[in-house]
Amino acid sequence: MPDLRVRALQLLTRRDYSRAGLQAKLAPHAESAEELSAVLDTLQAERLLSDCRYATQRVAVRGRRYGDARLRQELRQQGVSDADIAKALPEAGDETERCRVIWTKKFGRPPETAEERGKQMRFLQYRGFSNDAIRRAMQGVDE
Repeated sequence: MPDLRVRALQLLTRRDYSRAGLQAKLAPHAESAEELSAVLDTLQAERLLSDCRYATQRVAVRGRRYGDARLRQELRQQGVSDADIAKALPEAGDETERCRVIWTKKFGRPPETAEERGKQMRFLQYRGFSNDAIRRAMQGVDE
């Protein structure tokens, strides 16, 4: 157990992990599932491991480049609860404004054809922005 705790602390000093992410990293080194669960419970009790903190940090880093849908999907894949995701997403800021900034950086000029408009919208959808945010971000551009 001490070896597992030391390994967990070494990982946590580099960056935050979700409980599920840290569990996946430590699983090959654990002698039993109970031991691993006990170490993770201890780390959570000591507030060294927090899904909410992980989600907030992840949103702060990736929120500038991706929309809410993409961020939500990534956090769910890491085992973060919907409640923690809901607390973290407002930290990213206004989705429409982020969408507008990314659109301006990538394209910089209004689409001239319907085909070009579709291409730009698909790019923003791939980044995880909602159709509503894309429409609002491009609304002022078309005029």
